[in-house]
Amino acid sequence: MLEFSDFQKVDMRIGTILEVRDFPEARNPSYQLWVDFGKDLGVKKTSAQLTKRYSKEDLAGKQVVAVVNFPPKQIAHFMSECLILGAVGEDGDVILLAPEAAVSNGLRIG
Repeated sequence: MLEFSDFQKVDMRIGTILEVRDFPEARNPSYQLWVDFGKDLGVKKTSAQLTKRYSKEDLAGKQVVAVVNFPPKQIAHFMSECLILGAVGEDGDVILLAPEAAVSNGLRIG
């Protein structure tokens, strides 16, 4: 069982996707994303396997929930700085977690 104090260590925030690019060097079909987490955290990069459900146009401007305090991870030639959260189906299709209404970037999930 996870202690509540462990959960509190995970820093989940709301961010808005600013830019989306194809990521052909990734092992699995993915996008490179730049996400704005507000003035305190700024813009962070990540890659995400979202190509089954979302086009680049669908993602630009969308608010998402992401973990922002994992260490950076090298994926091919790209450094991922956060982890966007989503529900993963049996077929690998990812449905993004997002706020029901627009909120401020950087808002903490808790």
